[in-house]
Amino acid sequence: MQKQSILLIVALFFSTYGMAQTNKPAEDAAYQKMIEGRAWKIVQKLEIKDTVKAVKVRDLIAEQYSGLNDIYQVRDNKVKEFKNNAMLSKTAMQDSIKAIQLLTDAAVTKRHQPYLKKLSHLLKGDQVTAVKDGMTYGVLPLTYGAYMDMLPQLTGKQKKQIMIWLTEAREKAMDAESSDKKHAWFGKYKGKINNYLSGDGIDMKKEGDAWQERIKARSASH
Repeated sequence: MQKQSILLIVALFFSTYGMAQTNKPAEDAAYQKMIEGRAWKIVQKLEIKDTVKAVKVRDLIAEQYSGLNDIYQVRDNKVKEFKNNAMLSKTAMQDSIKAIQLLTDAAVTKRHQPYLKKLSHLLKGDQVTAVKDGMTYGVLPLTYGAYMDMLPQLTGKQKKQIMIWLTEAREKAMDAESSDKKHAWFGKYKGKINNYLSGDGIDMKKEGDAWQERIKARSASH
């Protein structure tokens, strides 16, 4: 793609992204109510006694959901425009879509640390972690617990590496645009973990089958 075309895409992306942030239509009221409700469910598990602080945290989480949604909406609109532009060749269209995705990733990443910093000003470290888990359906602790239950023979080094990768997955999943894509990040890192454990000589299929049998036995005994 020519440099001028890339610059045009950059200009279009950021001009449209700016409008999405400042001119939210009235019909977004339902969406706003929904994300505030979602954020409030997360806040309720933090046991914040100060009601004013609890509302601030709720609004901060909702603002993050909204900001990410703005970015993804702009991307989707631009991708649709490129696909419907008969003047673009297939290669130009694909290059344009790739450029928009790179800009989207950059915009999403730019929101991540400032958001966490704002949370840390209001919450303790374990509460910030709870927010992260709330935004990712608690997949990290559930997955880590499953590995511990399935593979009680894991070494301290292996446990540490599993937690490192699941934590990375959670950071990525927090910013993902849908439930499926949040779970996809964990799926990607679980593949990495399984390959790592297999490389350490663990037969993951054999261990997985044995684990399922133990789960069945436990259920039958209750």
